[in-house]
Amino acid sequence: MSRHHGRTKRNASLNMVSLMDIFTILVFFLLVSSSSVKDLPNAKQIQLPESSSQQLPKETVVIIVGEKDIVVQGRKIASVPAVMGSKSIEIRSLKIELVRLAKRTVRKTTPDGKPVPREVTIMGDKKIPFALLKKIMLTCTKAEYTNISLAVLRKRDKG
Repeated sequence: MSRHHGRTKRNASLNMVSLMDIFTILVFFLLVSSSSVKDLPNAKQIQLPESSSQQLPKETVVIIVGEKDIVVQGRKIASVPAVMGSKSIEIRSLKIELVRLAKRTVRKTTPDGKPVPREVTIMGDKKIPFALLKKIMLTCTKAEYTNISLAVLRKRDKG
């Protein structure tokens, strides 16, 4: 009986090396898994069109086009009525903002030495006029954003 009581009187110890290894692995796992999720910003006033596309969104410059405003990366750039009333084929304030954002990032090159095309995603309400969308897309190309994506909602499969 005295043998059993002797076990409980010893001091318990934790192996700190193993514990630190586990926490290090956990931290790396959480960092990797959280950086792989890329969601587009949610604008409640915008109702996106639907599409059957299976491609996931990438992290790019986001232009949100609502009924009243054009917003780039959270900053209001222009009002839709003013842009629609303008006779210009491009939106000057949008071009200035896109060029400013392009200057802030380092432009990568392909193995050939060519610059990697800049990317932009347009989140436009499904009711915006095509003339407005055309002006925005033309302005993006003039600001050297050549890969233009349109954000859409994925259609649900029937079945």
